[in-house]
Amino acid sequence: MGLERIKIFVEGIVQGVGFRPFVYRQATKENLKGCVANTSHGVEIEVEGEPEALDRFVHNLQSQAPVLARITNVRVTEIPPSGDAEFLIRSSREDDIRSTLISPDMAVCNDCLNELFDPQNRRYRYPFINCTHCGPRYTIIQDIPYDRPRTTMRCFSMCPECEKEYRDPSNRRFHAQPNACPVCGPRVWLTDKTGEVLACDDPITEAARWLHEGKIVAVKGLGGFHLACDATSEDAVTRLRRRKGREEKPLAVMAPDLKAVETFAEISAKEKDMLLSPRRPIVLLVKKRPSLLAESVAPRNKYMGTMLPYSPLHYLLLEGFRALVMTSGNLSEEPIAIGNREALERLGEIADVFLMHNRDIYLRSDDSVTRFMGGLPRPVRRSRGYVPVPVFLRKKMPSLLAVGGELKNTICLTKEDQAFLSQHVGDMENFETLHFFQECVDHLRRILKIEPVAIAHDLHPDYLATQWALEQKGIPHIGVQHHHAHIAACLAENGRDDRVIGLSLDGTGYGDDGTIWGGEVLVADLASFQRVGHIAYHSMPGGSAAIQEPWRMAVAYLYEVYRDDPEADKGERYFFRWIEKMPFVKTIGPEKIRTVVRMLQGNFRTPQTSSLGRLFDGVAAMIGLREKAAFEGQAAMELEMGMENGREEGYSIALCEKEGKIVIVPDAMIRQIRTDVLRGIPVGKISYLFHAAWIRLFVQVSKMIRDRLGIRSVALSGGCFQNRFLLENLCSELEKEGFEVLTHSQIPSNDGGLALGQAVVASYRLA
Repeated sequence: MGLERIKIFVEGIVQGVGFRPFVYRQATKENLKGCVANTSHGVEIEVEGEPEALDRFVHNLQSQAPVLARITNVRVTEIPPSGDAEFLIRSSREDDIRSTLISPDMAVCNDCLNELFDPQNRRYRYPFINCTHCGPRYTIIQDIPYDRPRTTMRCFSMCPECEKEYRDPSNRRFHAQPNACPVCGPRVWLTDKTGEVLACDDPITEAARWLHEGKIVAVKGLGGFHLACDATSEDAVTRLRRRKGREEKPLAVMAPDLKAVETFAEISAKEKDMLLSPRRPIVLLVKKRPSLLAESVAPRNKYMGTMLPYSPLHYLLLEGFRALVMTSGNLSEEPIAIGNREALERLGEIADVFLMHNRDIYLRSDDSVTRFMGGLPRPVRRSRGYVPVPVFLRKKMPSLLAVGGELKNTICLTKEDQAFLSQHVGDMENFETLHFFQECVDHLRRILKIEPVAIAHDLHPDYLATQWALEQKGIPHIGVQHHHAHIAACLAENGRDDRVIGLSLDGTGYGDDGTIWGGEVLVADLASFQRVGHIAYHSMPGGSAAIQEPWRMAVAYLYEVYRDDPEADKGERYFFRWIEKMPFVKTIGPEKIRTVVRMLQGNFRTPQTSSLGRLFDGVAAMIGLREKAAFEGQAAMELEMGMENGREEGYSIALCEKEGKIVIVPDAMIRQIRTDVLRGIPVGKISYLFHAAWIRLFVQVSKMIRDRLGIRSVALSGGCFQNRFLLENLCSELEKEGFEVLTHSQIPSNDGGLALGQAVVASYRLA
């Protein structure tokens, strides 16, 4: 039988993951001739040989691909034999159209770790050790195809030994673009807060000494700077909080290994797998009590955000520590710092010393955060290790740019059947974050070579992202309602486009009637939605001030219930008598409460909201858990954490029909909660009865809509579904009633996933 030749196009994450050396080894093993090259489409292979060998090669190409590769498409065509004498890896070439996928940054692999701690290895204790299976990718890529001259490693010329590894197909550093060693690669040094270099033999060991002494060290990592301190030192953590301006929001910790994690946190087998995965996210783990770590790491919180080292530098720095706080190198609400000079300017009042290096970070990327719920890892923040892996869509779509919302902002660009979400941008509340937002838009557009035909945005006119979108000239703007975008995002990541019952539950979203939505029951698909139900409107005294001060919502819910009671005296002083024994009243004081009551009486600065998130906040304040919030969602989070186990059905919630919609009226619940507080019922039981009531209520409403419209699928989205009890129990109860339940597992249910929903809705509207 004669020789045959085939051309193979491989698409997916196939650059920067050792794919070409893998192809070379497979081809030479089968005695095939030809070539392989990176292109802007992916990887192109030509192989010539016996037909049986070609069949084995194509099969192994997909079944034995490198661990970091993700093949999305393989196309094989027959071409005439050319009589090649060998198999070659050819230089990359750039085409006009770019469709290759880029690997995220990945944790250092075990082979490199073994070399890192081997005194006989020439890379012993070298903090930039990497190979084709690990190390920086997305944060150092300036353009594609992915070759060294298009990365921030372009300024480091490889020494002869590194060059030899790079050219040797049998070496795992064959065509590893960040390949380096102590002779030719990046280096580390230690400075004080003025930038003055501190003389020492080993900067990493010296930085560790500062940490042991209770100091704060700014550490340059893969996607930006961390602020580090000893997680077992109450003084050090408290000092870091004060300097960073982060009053109570939990801080992430990094432990050297699983054994160390098990000393301060409960950990399941699935959580271990996630901690050890090459993506190395922060995983929210249940604290052990008593904890060996400082209480101020995560005050009043059952969970500890925990990660394992993912760079060689981290492994070296963590020697001798049980855990280090590793929080984003920024002032609260600003983007993470990435440049050395930038870090000195922005972090100089926080850090005592700086552990610097000279491998530039091209694009900042925070650590990702996950939480196991319902047996799956659910992203809370999707960033390093996950971006820029796309969400694969049900069908091809026009190229669009979606700019997300105000909080937990991400942007999304679509290209054919792929949706590329950016890394976590942050809360769009200042110029610095807006600048980072623009960087993300420009970078994704350039490396993916996407020219969007329209821009999708939230309806809220005051959002910076919306204002930015509307300022872009010469391109259509498509406004997408916030809660429809949530449900559309859930449908898109589940590969669905049919009509579902959508439970879209969160804190804030601009409604198409000009009010603030957040407790929404929709019937929706990817093109449109109908609001078939919602929580009854209640006042938000002071507008956004009620988010920072949940006691305002407590007063609003209690006053509106009191005012509607036909047997209640209507004077202001009688209302005070009615609530005076509630625990928050003494803390807040009568004058502030009186001001809020007068706002409610005069309808002054009291926007209306249907938000479930605000109701969670109000109840948390009502029962004395949290009167003021130091960060977004804190009151609702503490209400969940304070819950006891129970079996009761929960409080009463009424339903009524108004203008063809199901209106959910929680007034009876508010009365029952007040009564239970005054009776001295434990807050844990009140929290359980509150949660249980909403689960029963949403099952009831879903059944009503199924009976009317015949829809048997329910999509759950919005920030409230970061509540583990709510998500797991609502899924369980809906499934018992025969519903198919769609949830998030690729992108966050919070506003970090909003841009995906905006993009697909806008695409369907264009179509």
